[in-house]
Amino acid sequence: MQVPQTTEPRRSRRAVASIFALNGFLAAMWVAHIPVISDRTGVGHDELGGLLLLLGGSAFVGMQVCGPLIDRWGSRPLTVAAAVVLAAVIVTPVLAVDTLTLGAALAAFGFANGCLDVSMNAQAVAVERAYRRPIMSSFHGWFSSGSLVGSGVVAATLWADVGVVPTVACAAVAGLVVVAAVARGLAGRDERPTTSTNNSSGSSSGSTWWDGIDRRRLVLLAIVAFGLMLAEGTAYDWSALHVVESYGTGEAIGAIAFGAFSATMTVSRFVIDPVVASVGAVRVVRVGALVGIVGMAIAIVSPVPALAVVGWAVFGVGLAGLIPQIFTAAGNLTDSAGGRTISIVVGCGYLGMLAGPAVVGFISSRTSLNTGLLAALAALLLAVCLAGVVRPPQRPVSALGEPRSSHPGGRATLEG
Repeated sequence: MQVPQTTEPRRSRRAVASIFALNGFLAAMWVAHIPVISDRTGVGHDELGGLLLLLGGSAFVGMQVCGPLIDRWGSRPLTVAAAVVLAAVIVTPVLAVDTLTLGAALAAFGFANGCLDVSMNAQAVAVERAYRRPIMSSFHGWFSSGSLVGSGVVAATLWADVGVVPTVACAAVAGLVVVAAVARGLAGRDERPTTSTNNSSGSSSGSTWWDGIDRRRLVLLAIVAFGLMLAEGTAYDWSALHVVESYGTGEAIGAIAFGAFSATMTVSRFVIDPVVASVGAVRVVRVGALVGIVGMAIAIVSPVPALAVVGWAVFGVGLAGLIPQIFTAAGNLTDSAGGRTISIVVGCGYLGMLAGPAVVGFISSRTSLNTGLLAALAALLLAVCLAGVVRPPQRPVSALGEPRSSHPGGRATLEG
């Protein structure tokens, strides 16, 4: 299967950005409706916790299933298929009537979301190669923007007393329309030369997909992804509660803390790519992790809630550009099995996202919430120490079927 030479990088960039935004928008349809869905199905907190683990587990399975399929067929058909399925199944949680039906709905939703997470990041890596300069962070910025828009839509429709089912059904239809509109613009298969010892499907001589891959580097990327997503998950689940419990403020102030984190992360993701092109991915990861550590330290030691909110905002700035560099490095780790390497690193990151809130909760239940937040600080310290793992390989790779001299993420790759 050859790469279509007529696909323009700018068109592909717009298409992939649309998919990222759509993913964030559809995810928000579920997250923002959790209280309503729990009430409709009669699911308690304990049952909901188990269902969220089911969702996470099915997403992880979807990621690992999708990786080899990308290496066989390319990321474009997988992205289209996963986005269509995700848009279709997003209505199932709001149609659930009990724990069993909600569990089935979340298993399907998680699987589709996991597949889309891997395939759209593989698309982003391919488009970034075509641009010959870092653009990965902007894609993740579009995901964050889609999440914010989706949350706003849910808030507005709930305030206006619009039915939950019509709201999500309209979102599903909109999602299908977006996929249909951008499908042809997605990057074609990012096919690079393979050798007898490095191919995605193995050979008669017994070679496997990981032959020729720097497995030590793959493991380190997975570890760093786990730590960074653990820190990010901590902010999602604990930032608001930290301000409320630590300072005795109202829930509105707690919401502002989470909003500050989300806003600074979203905005920073749209401006970080030129910085990566200028100073390199390694320095961005190292400095960004240090900024995140400073932000978390401010939040922990702050004597007043206003300064704690500032700390969470700084934390968002620090984290904004880190995970995109990890995913770019994973996608460029191999000439032939990029789908698998991305699925492993994204999957480990997702496990970190799930583990973060649990780890903080476990520690804080035995000590204090401020002590529990030190887990996120430790994860960022690990990223500082292992930042070198994102250093671009010194070898030529192709970009949407076209050769180029170097890898995005370093000074030599900057192009107008």
